[in-house]
Amino acid sequence: MSGAALGLEIVFVFFLALFLLHQYGDFKKQHRLVVVATLLAWYLCFLIVFILPLDVSTTIYNRCKLAVNSSPAESNGSYVTLAPSKQKCFKPWSYIPNGIMPIFWRVVYWTSQFLTWILLPFMQSYARSGGFSITGKIKTALIENAIYYGTYLLIFGAFLIYVAVNPNFNLQWNQLQTIGIAAANTWGLFLLVLLLGYGLVEIPRSHWNGAKRGYLLMKTYFKAAKLMTEKADAEENLEDIMEEVRKVSESIKYNHPLRKCVDTILKKCPIEYQERMGRNMDDYEDFDERQNSYPSEKSLVKLHKQVIYSVQRHRRTQVQWQILLEQAFYLEDVAKNETSATRQFIHTFHSQEPENKIIQYFYTPTVEWYWECLLRPWFYRVLAVVLATFSVIVVWSECTFFSTKPVLSLFAVFIQLAEKTYNYIYIEMACFLTIFFLSICVYSTVFRIRVFNYYYLASHHQTDAYSLLFSGMLFCRLTPPLCLNFLGLTHMDATISHKNTQPTAYTSIMGSMRVLSFIADGFYIYYPMLVVILCIATYFSLGTRCLNLLGFQQFMGDSEMTSDLIDEGKELIRREKRKRQRQEEGENRRREWKERYGNRDDSTRNRVVHTDQKESSFSETSANRPLSKYTRSNGRSERDRIELLQDAEPLDFNADSINDDPLESDSGR
Repeated sequence: MSGAALGLEIVFVFFLALFLLHQYGDFKKQHRLVVVATLLAWYLCFLIVFILPLDVSTTIYNRCKLAVNSSPAESNGSYVTLAPSKQKCFKPWSYIPNGIMPIFWRVVYWTSQFLTWILLPFMQSYARSGGFSITGKIKTALIENAIYYGTYLLIFGAFLIYVAVNPNFNLQWNQLQTIGIAAANTWGLFLLVLLLGYGLVEIPRSHWNGAKRGYLLMKTYFKAAKLMTEKADAEENLEDIMEEVRKVSESIKYNHPLRKCVDTILKKCPIEYQERMGRNMDDYEDFDERQNSYPSEKSLVKLHKQVIYSVQRHRRTQVQWQILLEQAFYLEDVAKNETSATRQFIHTFHSQEPENKIIQYFYTPTVEWYWECLLRPWFYRVLAVVLATFSVIVVWSECTFFSTKPVLSLFAVFIQLAEKTYNYIYIEMACFLTIFFLSICVYSTVFRIRVFNYYYLASHHQTDAYSLLFSGMLFCRLTPPLCLNFLGLTHMDATISHKNTQPTAYTSIMGSMRVLSFIADGFYIYYPMLVVILCIATYFSLGTRCLNLLGFQQFMGDSEMTSDLIDEGKELIRREKRKRQRQEEGENRRREWKERYGNRDDSTRNRVVHTDQKESSFSETSANRPLSKYTRSNGRSERDRIELLQDAEPLDFNADSINDDPLESDSGR
């Protein structure tokens, strides 16, 4: 099993990152380099989280082996107190051989840092550029990032000059490398605590509110009102941009040097606008540079950038609106079915997507009713209590992890108890649950935050390239300080535990923070205590209230604006529901008509042929009969027969082809 666990987790994490990226990105429409760079950033960050527990268990085994092999005279006090009998020091099932983890962490860490500080910012500008060639996009990206890169080079150059001039500093390359790592981790820790303080409170609260059907329905109405406003704004913006594109397309003719740029812009427009512009465009006229003023290439680049942004935003709002409608209809169905006496879940609308037969077989309407109306609220409440307990433990440990005698951090207590018995499975599970919960609190906040329309992670393949790359940058900057914070909570970092023990391979790559004592003994220890203040602010929704005061509508139960938006959203959902019902009723009527009268044309043709044959035979027989045999009753029966034929063939009647009334012809005859 040596190294097998590492290989399995590497493969599993890759498919996990690929699945999540597929939910948010669009592999077909987005550039391959954007997809690959974002996938690599997400993959490396998730890999660090999943592999770090294996590093901890391997380090504990190495400490045990070192303590057993050391004699009491040579070993220090920590080795003697921690050294068990030789029978207890056995190799864990996930043991990774020496020399692999340092190389692995070095490759993963420096690759992620290269992505977050150099490649991803450059690709952000490249993806957002409106250039028509690769050279033009690269030039634009370099110009936009010149200030970004120049600032870091200026700070680093000033620091090198200060170190070179000051005789008290005698720093080597390893120490300079450690200072660079410390600077990056300090920036990441500053942002980490902010996101962690929000996630520790919001995640348990969101699951607790998830058990309240009325709360979810009111919040969905609120979202519907806000999304409708954004949707209307996106449609209006797209119309304005398309009008500019139409004017440019009509002014620049087929033989103009910039016509290729216009064609590139037209390809990015929606299909209905392309067809509309194609019908109104006359490309057979030659352009005259003296008579008309044509837009420059720079203005076309700006227009191209606006088209990409407006089309992406319009498509995203359309998809989100449909998803929100389905969610609102489903919550209304749950509210109606809670009082159902049959205990079978009845949907107002059938699902538009075909359901899996296996799921449909087991997830029957009765099972769905018990889950949605009875079990699911209690499941969310229990899960919220468990998550809240984890949050309390994290907050307590963040405030007390610097205390080593006595050990107050609960995570450190759990790991040290398992270390005495060398229960490696328990150690790995405890480490994994701890760092996984921390990662969920931080990463979920990254997925939830929205910076106007510049950064927004939207599911169902609606996230633009800029937001995907920005999320990869955030993950790469947050994950290393997150792992260092986890090692500090569990006292696996020698800087925190103050023990002369073998460090983890991850800590050895980070280097000793003693080079910067004010960061190691000050910022890293006392700054995480700020999470208490952030948790309190999040619990009382101080950030939401501030945004609401600034004019950004937020969901608040005691706000008059929120009540108005809820009423507006309820009316929008009711209107869309009636529209959907009318569409389904129309489709049902057409389906019933087709099923009932689907073979009418064939039967009508057969009746026409049969009627012609009967009429011909009748005329032959009547011609052979004497006129005295015609009576009033015979004339009436023939009129009835003709009227029945006319009623049976309303679609085949053609007044132009018939000159005389058949009744009049019979009476005249």
